[in-house]
Amino acid sequence: MVIYALGPYLQWEKAFHLMAVIAWMAGLFYLPRLYVYHCQAEPGSAQSEGFKVMERRLLKQITTPAMLVALLFGSLLVMTPGAIDWSAGWWHVKLAGVVLMLGFHGACAAWRKDFLADRNRRPQRFYRMANEVPTVLMVVIVIMAIVQPSFG
Repeated sequence: MVIYALGPYLQWEKAFHLMAVIAWMAGLFYLPRLYVYHCQAEPGSAQSEGFKVMERRLLKQITTPAMLVALLFGSLLVMTPGAIDWSAGWWHVKLAGVVLMLGFHGACAAWRKDFLADRNRRPQRFYRMANEVPTVLMVVIVIMAIVQPSFG
């Protein structure tokens, strides 16, 4: 569906989309790092309880709202005439990257619930490796959106 009335606002849509994505990514970069440090805290300790507060605030007050705004403006971009060449293949790869990023966001939220209930069973190494996932996905998504390589 294309909404022609959005045409004059394309640059504003891009700007707000990019700002929201930057905030979303900042949260996804930092949250697994907090989990690494949380693994070192004794469950029930003041340090562990402090991490729970930081993780909740980061996820609920920054990362999730930024994700929602990024999705809103990304959806507006998709509906703006001329924003996407639907015959090109790059947008399929970008969309797959975004879906995987949404899945990673959901995984971070689930891991937070484990820490909240003091039932985390994953080692620091797991979260150190998980911390690389948003970086790899971001590289793929940015290359697709900016370079728009042709596949064929």
